[in-house]
Amino acid sequence: MRTTVTLEPDVAAKLKELAHRRRASFKETLNDVLRRGLTSQGGTAEPAERYVVNAHAGGFRPGIDPGKLNQLVDELEVDDFVGEARTLE
Repeated sequence: MRTTVTLEPDVAAKLKELAHRRRASFKETLNDVLRRGLTSQGGTAEPAERYVVNAHAGGFRPGIDPGKLNQLVDELEVDDFVGEARTLE
């Protein structure tokens, strides 16, 4: 189908740039962009069912000291650093 469309200058420039990068014609690029835009609209008539998260009480297992978690992270980072340094030798 042949039709005339008036594009804003910035939109036309972006389409020309995209067509150049893809090594495609302006017409092919415009049709592809329009198809993608129309497809992404979805158009579902009814809203999606609401997702509900069932929360539960958190906490640490007995014997785990939350105050020492930063110390554990530091030790793991040191181990990673040493391991990477050995691979560079």
